[in-house]
Amino acid sequence: MPFLSVRELSVRIGKIELIDRISLDIEKGQILGVVGESGSGKSLTAMAIMGLLPLIGGRISHGSVTLDGTDLVTLPEAEFRALRGRRIALITQNPMTSLDPMLQVGAQIDQVARLHLGLGAEAAKARSIDLLQQLRIPNAALVYLQYPHQMSGGMKQRIVIAMALAGDPDLIIADEPTTALDVTIQAQIIQILVDLVRERGLALLLITHDMGVVAQACDQVVVLYAGRVAESNAVHAIFAQPAHPYTRSLIACITRAGQAAGSLTGIPGLVPSAASYAAGCRFHTRCAMAQAICSDAAPALQAHGPGRVSCHFPQGAPHG
Repeated sequence: MPFLSVRELSVRIGKIELIDRISLDIEKGQILGVVGESGSGKSLTAMAIMGLLPLIGGRISHGSVTLDGTDLVTLPEAEFRALRGRRIALITQNPMTSLDPMLQVGAQIDQVARLHLGLGAEAAKARSIDLLQQLRIPNAALVYLQYPHQMSGGMKQRIVIAMALAGDPDLIIADEPTTALDVTIQAQIIQILVDLVRERGLALLLITHDMGVVAQACDQVVVLYAGRVAESNAVHAIFAQPAHPYTRSLIACITRAGQAAGSLTGIPGLVPSAASYAAGCRFHTRCAMAQAICSDAAPALQAHGPGRVSCHFPQGAPHG
C-alpha cells in the first residue's frame, strides 16, 4: 500500500460538493504535484488530508484517506491533533499567516520540537539552529533570535519550512509555497524542498498552479479541474504526451526563456463555480475539442497508457 493513499475522496460544504471522487498516492521519497487553477480543489484536498475541513464547515462525504495504514477519516480528533506536525506537516503559501509576529522565529520552531518530540529547551534550540543551517540560512544562530518583520519573504518561507521539519514528519504538504516570492527565490525554495525529500526520504505533496514548478520538482502529477481529476501520470509522460486538453493548456502557459513580452498564453474562460457545475465534462465550455457528448456525459477517469485521464477524446495512443 502507498504511504499516503487517497481513494475516491469527495468533500462537501453544506449541500455543495466541491471535490468529486479524487484519488492519489504518494510513496516515501516521492514528490507528487497536484496542479490546477484556483477553484480546482487543490487546497481543499490538502485540508481533507490534514483533517482541517471542520474549520471551514466542510466534511468528507465519501472515500478514504490512509497514512501508513492508519485511516485518517475515522481518526478521533485528539489522535489527529497529535499526528499533525509530527507525522504530517503543512507549509502554507503565505508565511505571515504561519508566523507569530510577536515571537522570535527560533522560539516558534522550538515549540514544534518540544510539543511533538518532547525535547527540552536547550535540545530544541540546538535542533532549531541545526535545521536553519540545513536550510542554507547564513548566521543561523543570529536568525534564530530575529522576529518575522526583520526578514525577507524568502527567509520567512525558510522559517516555515524549518517549523514543518521540526517535528520530524514523514509527509509534508506544501500548499503553493512559492506564490508570494520572486522567481529567483521561488526556484531556491523548490530546490530546498526537492533536496529534503531526496536526503530524508520524505513524502511531499506539492500543490501548485504552475506546470513549470511541476516540471522542476515532481515525480508524479495529478491535474485537477473543477474538483475532479482530469489526468494523472508520471511527470515525464505528462510533458511528453499530455492526454487531456486541460493539461495541454496548462503546459502551454509555462513562461519560457526568451519569450517576447505580451506573448503569454492563457486559457480562455474561468473555472466554473461549484454551485453551477453543469452535466458532462466540466472543462467542455473552455475546450477547443469539445463535441456534443462532452456537454451531455461526464467522462470516466480511465487508464490511458501508464496514466489515467477523464476525457472522451484523449490525445495520443495508449502505450505500455
